[in-house]
Amino acid sequence: MSDNSAPPLIYLIAGEASGDLLASRLMIALKDKTNGKVAFAGVGGATMKEQGFNTLFDNSELAVMGLAEVLPRIPKIMRLIRQVISDIKAKQPDIVITVDSWGFSDRIHRRLRGINIPHIHYVAPQVWAWKARRAAKMASKVDGLLTLLPFENKYFTKYGIDTVCVGHPVVEGFISASIQKDFKKLHNIPQSAKVLCVLPGSRHNEIRYLLPVFAKTVKLMQDKYPDLHIAIPTVAAVAKDVENAVSSWQNTIVLPDIKDKASAFAISDLALAASGTVSLELAMAGVPHIIGYKLSPITAYFAKKILKIKYVNLINIIADKLIIPECLQDYCTPQILFENLRRLLDDKAVATEQLSEAKEVLAQIGYGGEQTPSAKAADKVLDVIAKRHKGK
Repeated sequence: MSDNSAPPLIYLIAGEASGDLLASRLMIALKDKTNGKVAFAGVGGATMKEQGFNTLFDNSELAVMGLAEVLPRIPKIMRLIRQVISDIKAKQPDIVITVDSWGFSDRIHRRLRGINIPHIHYVAPQVWAWKARRAAKMASKVDGLLTLLPFENKYFTKYGIDTVCVGHPVVEGFISASIQKDFKKLHNIPQSAKVLCVLPGSRHNEIRYLLPVFAKTVKLMQDKYPDLHIAIPTVAAVAKDVENAVSSWQNTIVLPDIKDKASAFAISDLALAASGTVSLELAMAGVPHIIGYKLSPITAYFAKKILKIKYVNLINIIADKLIIPECLQDYCTPQILFENLRRLLDDKAVATEQLSEAKEVLAQIGYGGEQTPSAKAADKVLDVIAKRHKGK
């Protein structure tokens, strides 16, 4: 940008759907903080386009490739990288921000080292879980890093990387205002009935491995609590599989519309969920829950060899203690799941303690804070740009 009075040009590169959503929220925050006096360029997807983003090429090209380093795909990867770098050189943005997808972003940052444009990455690679050496390698490639989790910074600051924890995007994506009134009545659930929310995952392999175990668990729960109703929020991609698998369940509703999830949480007394960010959403909604998860035996074997973490649940990882029960692999059995759920339902003190401790963790990732994670990220981006122009 040759004229300091002109709106800053921010070059965003989001390699997949998760990054596209994060980048779109960052765009909204940047527009808000600059009163709309900001311009964008780069690579994105559908959600960014809704914000008026003109993408160099659709990021679905990257998603199809899966960013895998497989020999037949290398020529396409290299062509896209050259296209991005050429565009950056031509446009001379004030800053380049890659979002998630470190496999692709890494190659972009390598080629930006010789170009006098600050470049930062948003969403740290999970070096705390595996491949810790990536943190040291990042030091020579990026000018800054925006992390989601409070404990991540220490892995990068020790190598001199300017690292800021902005918080997890889930805290601004789960909106209580979307809760529908009279949701129980709408689905013929008695107002006095207890509701168990079952979340078997959003991938076909999760449905395949988890639903048979969850089905037996639900049977045990309904034998113990005859009036128990089941709510199953799911996603379109696996809705048909879920509906077929639970067709014989008693007092059960399947909710394939993502808009119904918040309402389902609002009427639920407890939940049984697959491992994932849904645990953060349940905690925000005040739903006591447990985690059940199974992988194929081969995948589980290699995961144990590679992963360097005590827990799989983010709340537990952040707290470095077991707050949310984790029933994994050989411990993901109907009886073990049932005993953990029964304890939450029968002992209010246990459920209350879980939610209280989880709330403390949520505060660490931005829940209930004065600024959203996107707003904090926008502040850092604008600060980097301001320092660049001050130094000119």
